[in-house]
Amino acid sequence: MKDKNIKKVVLAYSGGLDTSIIVKWLQDNYKCEVITYTADLGQQGEIESAKKRAKDLGVEQIYLDDLKEEFAKDFIFPMFRANTLYEEQYLLGTAIARPLISKKLIEIAEDCKADAISHGATGKGNDQVRFELSAYSLNPNIKIIAPWREWDLNSRDKLLAYAASNNIPVEMDKKNTPPYSMDANLLHISYEGKVLEDPWSSPPEDMWRWTCAPENAPNDPDELELEFFEGDPIALNGKKMSPAEILNSLNNYGAKHAIGRLDLIENRYVGMKSRGCYETPGGTIILHARRAIESATLDREVAHLKSEIMPKYANIIYNGYWWSPERENLQKFIDSTQKTVCGFVRLKLYKGNVIIEGRKSDNFSLYSENLATFEDDKGSYDQKDAQGFIALNALRLKNRVKN
Repeated sequence: MKDKNIKKVVLAYSGGLDTSIIVKWLQDNYKCEVITYTADLGQQGEIESAKKRAKDLGVEQIYLDDLKEEFAKDFIFPMFRANTLYEEQYLLGTAIARPLISKKLIEIAEDCKADAISHGATGKGNDQVRFELSAYSLNPNIKIIAPWREWDLNSRDKLLAYAASNNIPVEMDKKNTPPYSMDANLLHISYEGKVLEDPWSSPPEDMWRWTCAPENAPNDPDELELEFFEGDPIALNGKKMSPAEILNSLNNYGAKHAIGRLDLIENRYVGMKSRGCYETPGGTIILHARRAIESATLDREVAHLKSEIMPKYANIIYNGYWWSPERENLQKFIDSTQKTVCGFVRLKLYKGNVIIEGRKSDNFSLYSENLATFEDDKGSYDQKDAQGFIALNALRLKNRVKN
């Protein structure tokens, strides 16, 4: 049942088909003022067009926010410190953006004295959960309108018909057909729908917007040097950069060398499996480099413990619990492990591969050439000690065998 007391609503607005239709639908069905909020998270070429579309739809209050630095510094990089992968593959490019957008929606709703916020997430997907859990964590009393759970426009054909009847322009792809369901930001581009709904069908090459195919990548590699400080990359090839700058630069290198494509069937939090394709070039490079510097600077048991909790941490973010106490407490542990993760990583990019060439940490390396050498270790390790070590660890194994 529609809340007749809602007079003003803040909509998370991308400028795409779904949210453009939602503007008109909210105006017609709730008879309310619609305020649009568009976050610039690094989705190239979409921000100004979103502003124009909102104006064309009669929106008077239009908010545009450049959040690239905040997104990279306060969301992407903290997540990366855990080497986070959902189901061992997905770098969470969509999931990590939702808590930031939700935070801004709540702030604008409070500033504008709006009665509710709204989003364009489908009732079948994860994003509805992420937006709403984040919003309720920040303002337990906020009202949320989720049109996909209310309207009867439950297919692409119905959406297109609604758009046509209300003179809402529809962006077409190169084949003059509606585009894939996409999410783009500084970390990734995701694709769902159309031919991808058949998991046996290959993603068409003209779908990918960012990375080149491996067979079309340059025959000459690029060699990079990344500097890390307390777990975060801070310089590329000797040049200090901000978080957003360094990620953007790595995106360009990775896209050039076909780094970061992923075709995945994942388990959505709402219970179904779905297929998505992702391009995450810069994030993939950072993940490989981070693992390399951690291998030299983290204590063995700390590194293993981090690896054990990583899937739990990834699930928390994927499922929409960024603002939860469990994520915040896990983050404290993760961040505490990164104080010594400082140093340099050399790597090579070549036809879809990130190849580690070297790593060093002048002050925090736990690697000892004297201990690891096959040459004379000058007495730093007594190999005879291993006999007692093995005997004690073999005791319980021997005891299992009944004579």
